[in-house]
Order: sequence, then structure tokens, then C-alpha cells
Amino acid sequence: MDNKKIDYQAKIYEPTTESLSQHEVPDWFQDAKLGIFIHWGVYSVPAWAPLTGELSKVITEHGWEYWFQHNPYAEWYFNSMKLPGSDTYNYHCATYGENFTYDDFIPIFNRAIAKWNPTTWAKLFAQIGVRYVVLTTKHHDGFLLWPSKISKNPNNKLERVATRDIVGELTEAIRSEGIHMGLYYSGGIDWSRYNITVTDFNTLGKAIIHKKSDIEYTNAQWRELIHLYQPAILWNDLGYPVGEANGIIAEFYNHVSEGVVNDRFDLGGQLGLHYDFSTPEYSQLKEIQSKKWESTRGLGYSFGYNQNDRDLNMISVDELVKSFVDIVSKNGNLLLNIGPNADGSISQLQMDRLLGLGNWLDINGEAIFGSRYWVRSEDVSSQGIRVRYTTNQGNLYVILLDTPSTEYLTIPAITLSENANISMLGVGSNLDWQQCGHNLSVTLPDMSKVKKSPAYTFRVSEIPNIST
Repeated sequence: MDNKKIDYQAKIYEPTTESLSQHEVPDWFQDAKLGIFIHWGVYSVPAWAPLTGELSKVITEHGWEYWFQHNPYAEWYFNSMKLPGSDTYNYHCATYGENFTYDDFIPIFNRAIAKWNPTTWAKLFAQIGVRYVVLTTKHHDGFLLWPSKISKNPNNKLERVATRDIVGELTEAIRSEGIHMGLYYSGGIDWSRYNITVTDFNTLGKAIIHKKSDIEYTNAQWRELIHLYQPAILWNDLGYPVGEANGIIAEFYNHVSEGVVNDRFDLGGQLGLHYDFSTPEYSQLKEIQSKKWESTRGLGYSFGYNQNDRDLNMISVDELVKSFVDIVSKNGNLLLNIGPNADGSISQLQMDRLLGLGNWLDINGEAIFGSRYWVRSEDVSSQGIRVRYTTNQGNLYVILLDTPSTEYLTIPAITLSENANISMLGVGSNLDWQQCGHNLSVTLPDMSKVKKSPAYTFRVSEIPNIST
């Protein structure tokens, strides 16, 4: 598909859940598997948050109030700096002084972005194998990365707009590499319009936009993004004004027929809203999901750039690859976030992980891109090796998440025909195999001579029967 063109279709969607639910997830999104999330904005100037931990673990262990008081998301700096006694409040006062406001960072950001080269990002993503990109056009701080004609904010005298059309420039660069471009927009919360400091889940809900003038502003900006840039993805965040989402989604589908919409137009109270894919954050799922989903996470504990990041608090290349394989085996995509510096540069810690993932995909990409889940996602071999499965072009891919130390690999409950071939990606020659009752036993190559890898992939030349 040439994603530079707007793809119109004869079907017209109505702004009802019944009509929107007829929309099917397009093949390109099913095939894509890997996206890059970009959190870049005014918060990239202070670029600071405590290294509290990953969202799901912190919430489970300590609860929401603790999370907001020690918020490790650097992109939440505007909110965190307003919480007396919080880590970010103390840092901000010590570094900038109590009278230095969040808006004082805006001119610094606008000077820094003069150095940014969108082509550099686009070529990096293409090198890694990324299939789609999602850019934060407006985060919760209300700052816009495009020259909106609906940018005037009656609640704020300062123009909160980037001095470059970051959305437009990046969209052009990304599409020139044949990559799909998606847009994030904080539809539920805008701290520049609602002076509500979020301290727990209840205040988070109260911060959602509900005034008529603000609803009109939010709807107009989403529509402007749709018509100006024709994004492949609408990635809304933190809810939406009640009763308004269906109209935006219908307009999007009628304008970009192969577009997809995430599940975050709903933040409680609007149950039943249509979506194409769900978006668990810093989470993985235990079972195959028949409905498409997308796991999203940062390379560290934050989405926005955090100057405190160190090697030890960031996901390793090995962990990243294994997590990615597990997600794909269960019908998921990975939306992997980068947080650039204010000038658009990407830290070496992030680059190392992006390039490490890309190097693994250079050899193992056929088991990932364009693949589908099998009848089961995982097993453990008789030797204790964790196994994940995908299928593609009539082949089964068996991906090992551990390094074998034995001569044989025995996989349970798989039966092959006599003519089946098994090979190891990156090695080449076919491997010997035999049926051992209901199990499949594969003679492994000399692993001491195989290039060390976070995960090893075997191609089976047929989709096998399940033995019982």
C-alpha cells in the first residue's frame, strides 16, 4: 500500500458504535508488529523524573497516590512539579527556583528544535525495521507540535506552539521511507486549559475536558490533524469528552479507510466505545488475544527523555527481544518509545537498544513481520528452554528464548510430515529431526559456533499438526 495517498472507500461510517464496529483491522497493522512511539515536547527541556520503577509494578505495590508523588514519567513534569514535597517539586525548586514556571521552558525548547533533522530519525527507524511511528502532537501540557489554526487558548496568554511544523516535517520524512505515520493526541486532559493537579486516580478523572468551549477546541484539533496529515493511526490518550469520540472516529474512517484507532478514547464512563486495538502499558499478556492489541513501553521507566536514565534501569537488548517475541506470539504489536533530547538527539543508551533490536531482526525478521499467531503461543522444551511460536507463509517459526546447552531440542505435542524441513535462521543448512511419540526432537547445530543471540529461531517448512 502506498501510504502517501489518502485511501477513500465507498462505505460511509456513521458516528455510532454499531456502525464503527464494522471496521476491520487492516492487514498492514496486523503485519506491522513494530512501531516507534515518540514523546517529545517542552518536558524534554528539564528531562527529569525519579527512577521509581515500571508503571504496572509500582501501581500494584504502592498504589496511585504514591505513583503521582514519585512519578517516573518525565513527560508529566508539568504536573509533578506542582506537587509539594514530590521528587520533581524538590528538584525543580533546587534547580530552577520556585518562580521558574513550566512555560519558561517553552522558548528553550523552540530554540533547541532548530537543530532537529527529521530525516535522521526516519532513516534510523527504517534501518531498525520499524513499520509505523506514532508522534505525540500534543501531550497533557497542551503544547502543540504543529501550527494549528485552532491554537489560541483563551485560558493562557502564551502561544503554546512549536516554531516548526514538527508533525508535518516528520510525517513527510517517515512516509518517504515507506513507514506508516500515526499521531498521538491527549484528548482527555490539557493542563493549560484545566488547572487541575493530578494526585490520584480520582483527580485524573476530574481533569478530563468537559466544558463546551474546550470540547469544541479538542474536536477541532483532532479534525485538523486528520485532514492536514491523514494519519494511519489515531492514538488518543486519557479519555475524551463524553459523547464526542464516535464523531471523530467516523470522520477518520471516512477519510482514511485503512486507518486504525486505539482504545484510549475511553477512560471510564463510556464503556462500549469502538476501538481497533487495546494498549496495555508496561504489560505483557499471558494468553493469545483474538482481538488485536499493542503493548507500549519506554526503554526505561519514562516515555519522555529522562536524564537520570542509566544502563541498569533500562531494558536490555536481550530482554527487549524476548519481550517483543512474546508479544508477537500472542497477536500483539510492540509500540516501543523513544524520548529524544530537546534538540532531537537520541541518547546513546536508547540507540544501543534500538540498534540491538534491529540487528536481531536482520536475521529473524521473517518470523516476525507479516506473521500470525499459531494455535498456541508458548511451550517449554524437555530441556527447560522457553519456546514461542509464530506462523508465516506456510511455515511455523519456533523461537527459543534461552540458549540450548544440549545436543537435542525436544518440543512437546508437535507432529510433522515426513517431508518437512527444519532450519535455523542465520545458520542455513537443514537440521536432522525425528518424532519421539507425540513430541518433536531436533538435532541442534554446534551452538558454540553459532553467533550469540537474544533468541534463536527455527523455521519449520509446514504448519504442523498438534499431537495429543
